[in-house]
Amino acid sequence: MYPLNPYYQFPYTQEAYLSANPFQEDIIYNSDVDERLFGQFFPPIGFPPGQQPGFQPPFGPPSQGQGGGPPTTPPPSFVPTQAQQVEAFAVDPGGIRRCLFRFTYVWLRGFQQFWFYPIFVGRNSIAGWRWNGFRWVYFGISLRQIQSFSCF
Repeated sequence: MYPLNPYYQFPYTQEAYLSANPFQEDIIYNSDVDERLFGQFFPPIGFPPGQQPGFQPPFGPPSQGQGGGPPTTPPPSFVPTQAQQVEAFAVDPGGIRRCLFRFTYVWLRGFQQFWFYPIFVGRNSIAGWRWNGFRWVYFGISLRQIQSFSCF
């Protein structure tokens, strides 16, 4: 009727359910791992949210104390001329890394241009402070969106 296969279980029987152990008792739970993974998201009991000792929000702009705050002065008052460059698929992270913590003028694809103060360069993106004409605003963008840039 059915082939003799040791791994084959007969359909419509309860043997598969009765023989399986739903609990994995051989797993070793380490409290250090759980605390590292979830400790930053679940505050200790007894402190209001955002008031724990050593609390840093996991996302958003860095604070002034971390050295990644906005510049204290406005950007230069001139607009640099855009140098004609070879059109690339994306800006190289190594090329724009030299502009970290410096006033940088950025031209985006789609004709937007603005002053930028980068504080982080990743493999595919850049983050920092963008001048909106009145104040610095935390901003991040893909390196593919940048057509060219110039550091000062």
